[in-house]
Amino acid sequence: MIPGSSSIPRSGKADPGDFEGAPRVGDPYRMKASDEPSPRLRKRVVDTELVKRAQHGDREAFGQLAADLAARFLPVARRILRDLDLAEDATQRALVATWRDLPRLRDPARFDAWSYRLLVRACYAEGRRARTWSPNLRVLPADEPVAPDGFDAIHDRDQLETAIRRLSVDHRTVLVLHHYADIPLDRVAEILEIPVGTVYSRLHHAMRAMRASLDADARPARAEATS
Repeated sequence: MIPGSSSIPRSGKADPGDFEGAPRVGDPYRMKASDEPSPRLRKRVVDTELVKRAQHGDREAFGQLAADLAARFLPVARRILRDLDLAEDATQRALVATWRDLPRLRDPARFDAWSYRLLVRACYAEGRRARTWSPNLRVLPADEPVAPDGFDAIHDRDQLETAIRRLSVDHRTVLVLHHYADIPLDRVAEILEIPVGTVYSRLHHAMRAMRASLDADARPARAEATS
């Protein structure tokens, strides 16, 4: 068991805040006000003293770090993997790796980028495991109440989910880290250990692919409306 933390609960359903209404394609993870990135993700100051204490085996210090990481990691993992069970497993895997590898972190000030790198690696590992062993994934449900006139919004939300799911995991990861976690692209490059230019390219291709997917899905509806 990780000090100061418990395993991620398997709730069996996702937060109903996922994909509510029709978002702007230019910013696909800003669904509503409550789904905005937390201000602490935008301007986080790493508590280096807390990190140093955890590095030297202070279990209470690591418990504080782990609680904060779990709260930030799970939503990001959910949006990368598009499956709640896999996201919970990836989050737990990343927390274990953080506890195991923290003593080897040379610069405590880089804790955030370093820990997100562990999360991304865990997401990739869970994605590979799922493709090998579990072809039928439990996808994120849309279980919020539907108003009588809300079928258009549901249709748009389903189109968005389909468009995001069609992206490669590399493109989806950049999209999630930048648009949902609100991490600047230079930090995304640091997390993924790739050049900044590659990050820009992946984000550009992800947005183009999403627009193309949404346009393709909309054509039959437009054709039917004009026929």
